[in-house]
Amino acid sequence: MHNKISFLKSAPGMILTAIFCNFLWGSAFPCIKIGYHLFRVSANDSASQILFAGTRFTLAGILVILIGSFLSGKKLLPTKINFPKILILALFQTVLQYLFFYIGLAHTSGVKSSIIEATSVFMAILISSFFFRMERFTNRKILGCLLGFAGVVLVNLGGQSVSMGFQWNGEGFILLSTISCACSTVLIKFFSRTENPVLLSGWQFFIGGLVMALYGFLTGGRLTVTSGTAWLLLLYLALISSVAYSLWGILLKYHPVSKVSVYGFTNPVFGVLLSAVFLHENALGWQIFAALPLVCIGIWCVNSAGAGNATETTTSETSAAK
Repeated sequence: MHNKISFLKSAPGMILTAIFCNFLWGSAFPCIKIGYHLFRVSANDSASQILFAGTRFTLAGILVILIGSFLSGKKLLPTKINFPKILILALFQTVLQYLFFYIGLAHTSGVKSSIIEATSVFMAILISSFFFRMERFTNRKILGCLLGFAGVVLVNLGGQSVSMGFQWNGEGFILLSTISCACSTVLIKFFSRTENPVLLSGWQFFIGGLVMALYGFLTGGRLTVTSGTAWLLLLYLALISSVAYSLWGILLKYHPVSKVSVYGFTNPVFGVLLSAVFLHENALGWQIFAALPLVCIGIWCVNSAGAGNATETTTSETSAAK
């Protein structure tokens, strides 16, 4: 276990693990679409989509708690000290982020949603720098975020035009979902200074998933199981969430928010590539090949924004601990 943590603390370990996490999240795009088909969830049925997501996250929480307990040799149980932190994470990471997302998605386009969501990296760095004082906000980080964001926009537009209209229950809710996501990224970093990120991940998924599933069911959501394949796919989606978010939390514990979160720009790129492979979507145009270097250069800019970032984070954490 010590060797594994040492690997995650290293720069190569951080890079490979962050890319792996986003590959897993990217694979969720086509899998969710397949899951909707298998569970007979229509594209405009927000309640059933929330129920589907809540069931997935509840299972993910159970998997994290069981596997984490087995690997650590002790039961991962919440305490009076960390339970409030778990509730805060469950609120921002799971409940608010996904409730706002699914309700908002029903009132706006998928393209606009993806573009708005891409700003979560920039927001996470802003919150980390100005509200929690974990690191410095530099011009190189701004440039890296802009390049990565440009890559995401290029991937999502694909020659389409996007209307500039704004509805609070549409684009507004997607924006609130994005802010919740950015807050959760910084909060897992903040709480992991004194808590086990795997324990936090598991229990926030379990509690947040139960809340979402209950909300989805009470608002009319239903899942119709068509085959055993449907349950296997749901289990795979739960595994994606449990593995990726637990590893992401460990990375945030040992590295600055900016250096980890910037890899989030690869998520939609993987999503488009894997959707082309598994769903046979015609998405491999020139845009995806133009977006890749933009995302890569953006990541390089943020990660080369001064070797002092890790020191800055350590110093600020020490000050906060005092």
